[in-house]
Amino acid sequence: MEVIDIVGYFGALIIGVVLGLIGGGGSILTVPILVYVLTINPVVATAYSLFIVGGTSLVGAFKNMQKKLVDFKTAIVFSIPAFISVYLTRKFVVPAIPDHIFTLFGFEVTKNIGIMLFFAIVMIAASISMIREKKTKNTESDIDAEPEFNYPLIIIEGIVVGLLTGIVGAGGGFLIIPALVLLAKLPMKKAVATSLLIIAVKSLIGFIGDIQNLDIEWPLLLIFTGISVIGIFLGIYLNRFIDGKKLKRAFGWFVLIMGIYIIGKEII
Repeated sequence: MEVIDIVGYFGALIIGVVLGLIGGGGSILTVPILVYVLTINPVVATAYSLFIVGGTSLVGAFKNMQKKLVDFKTAIVFSIPAFISVYLTRKFVVPAIPDHIFTLFGFEVTKNIGIMLFFAIVMIAASISMIREKKTKNTESDIDAEPEFNYPLIIIEGIVVGLLTGIVGAGGGFLIIPALVLLAKLPMKKAVATSLLIIAVKSLIGFIGDIQNLDIEWPLLLIFTGISVIGIFLGIYLNRFIDGKKLKRAFGWFVLIMGIYIIGKEII
């Protein structure tokens, strides 16, 4: 095994650890690790990311189900528009993006560059969401309260999250968790737990749209996912000893730097 493979697989472990510690965010590292460390084509990397994120999140969701933190009704309401959107995006939208998008001041924006630049913008948006700690009215005392749904906004949010997930291959937890808190009135703990199930379902369904369009390197994908799953168990264990809120903000700054780095690398 080459050094570059070891670094890539260590990155898979970190992805799982971050998901286990803060309930999201780790998946946003998947595409950069696949593209810049394992040198996988960006379009293929976003497809692999869907499988890795989906598989790892599903394990985390099962752990949360055992703790009775997952709100299944909310997950179903949010997931239906999201997984329809992500499947259609991977099946039709991504293959339809032209190899040459446009040229600006002599700089050619190709499909691969365009996807990575869009991904970097999503990373920066996610980092701002993690850095800025928003206070919500929901507390853990209302953890058994019946959720209230704003159906039109939930459907719109699900479609948008599905579209973003389909293009960049990230789980979109930074959009889903606030939506569950604000639009479904879930307490934060339930929102984080439920978001993992939503991410798992829509990511794996999105990946189905890729199986028909891409040649999948299954050994690499399964090993990477397996290591990431080990990481999520490690993250859940470490969560007992580490302040998740402080870690989330620190990770947010790291993601911000990574987003700016990707923009610089792709343009320069």
